[in-house]
Amino acid sequence: MRILVTNDDGIDSIGLHVLVRAMCDLDGDHEVVVAAPDREFSGAGAALGALHLIQPEVHRSRIPDCEAETWTVNGPPGLCVMFARLGAFGEPFDLIVSGINPGANVGRAVYHSGTIGACLTGRNGNVSGVAVSQAVKGFSVEGQAWDEMIKDLHWEAAATVAQAVVQSMVDEMPSETVVVNVNVPDLPVDEFQGWRHAEVGMRPPRTVATAELSPIPGKTEAYKVTMQWGEKLDLEDGTDAQLVEDGYVAITYLTRLEHHDRADMAHADAALDALLG
Repeated sequence: MRILVTNDDGIDSIGLHVLVRAMCDLDGDHEVVVAAPDREFSGAGAALGALHLIQPEVHRSRIPDCEAETWTVNGPPGLCVMFARLGAFGEPFDLIVSGINPGANVGRAVYHSGTIGACLTGRNGNVSGVAVSQAVKGFSVEGQAWDEMIKDLHWEAAATVAQAVVQSMVDEMPSETVVVNVNVPDLPVDEFQGWRHAEVGMRPPRTVATAELSPIPGKTEAYKVTMQWGEKLDLEDGTDAQLVEDGYVAITYLTRLEHHDRADMAHADAALDALLG
């Protein structure tokens, strides 16, 4: 089995290094290849970037204490996965593992997360994926965390959970393509309350509350955007965010975006009928 490991925090992320070493320690016949962005791409979602402007480049790299073939790409994680699907890093991959992201990717952060976006990009090519994120103390904002939040993060706990999930897929790959979104509390493994399947909530534990424009001195009609972080939110029971806050590992199986017929859109349907028949 060939496993592609990537992330959205860049090749130098501690979380990536810990995850890669955990993947190299899996049982069974498997090969680990790393293809990660050369810099930070948090919030990139499943973006590929403007390829005619990026002029993509790939460079050899290395992760300490690991012999995995390692590459950097000057684009977001979705682009790393796209190149892998197209054969840039050898034979086709059987599984994508993305993370470890500092900051839980729960609630609406699922839409914007580059960690999850890498796996969604793989799913478009019928390759399953596991996205791994770890909550931080002080509540990450929209799935993102800052240096002062992550200095004592329990990386190895998240890697242990990731290893168990990935090992299960190495042993028996699911019959249909799936993206497993794994969110882990910032605790030692023996302090977890357990694990639960979760609903994807509407909001993460803490959000961006306001955005204000402030004029930039010396520039005409140019403004800086100043954001304020909101306070911790009350979350619904059973949602991914609430379960992680309660000390559980939250597991969600993400599905394709699909069309659903809507009776309350009949007026729009009629307008299209009138225009186009």
